[in-house]
Amino acid sequence: MHSRRLSHLDRLLAGVGNALHTVAAPAGQPTRDNPAAGIEDADLDVRQKAHAAGLMRVNHAGEIAAQALYQGHAAVARDKKIEAQMQHAADEELDHLAWCEQRIHELGEEPSRLTPLWYAGAFAIGAASGVLGDKWSLGFIAETEHQVCAHLDSHLDRLPEQDARSRAIVAQMRDEEARHGENAIAAGAAKLPRPVASLMRATAGIMTQIAYRF
Repeated sequence: MHSRRLSHLDRLLAGVGNALHTVAAPAGQPTRDNPAAGIEDADLDVRQKAHAAGLMRVNHAGEIAAQALYQGHAAVARDKKIEAQMQHAADEELDHLAWCEQRIHELGEEPSRLTPLWYAGAFAIGAASGVLGDKWSLGFIAETEHQVCAHLDSHLDRLPEQDARSRAIVAQMRDEEARHGENAIAAGAAKLPRPVASLMRATAGIMTQIAYRF
């Protein structure tokens, strides 16, 4: 029995369903162990907790956007292998999302209240760039992951040194994001024009400042 080939509309509707689940419900249980499992929580003061929670809230917002970006690209991907690659990366991003959410709650705070905005914007960018062709879709992913790795490295520098639980999560996220970017390049990603990469960096900076507080 042959399975029905999904149309672009089918995949877009699936993306909408994923969006509703992502922004309207808790992240749920990750499929893999939390990197912080077995690490004793540090005795952080109020200021350190608030700072660590703000950084992890930024990371959570970034994972919401990453989930949307991959789903948007997958919804319009022409090559089934590339679609499958993006879906696999999106699945790993769901683990990142759950780990960040768990850590934010441990620190006594909540994820960003602007989650629907982060998802909608990133999904639109993913789908729009994907319409241009898979090589440009992969190019957006490669550049996004390059910028995300730099962002996560900066968080490892800024997190309280004794906050080993948050640092373990961020370190594993960074390693996996780097692999996602390398996979996109290996699959034929086009190099984005410098102005586009600069605009992406500026937009991410605005999101970072807002999500840290809200």
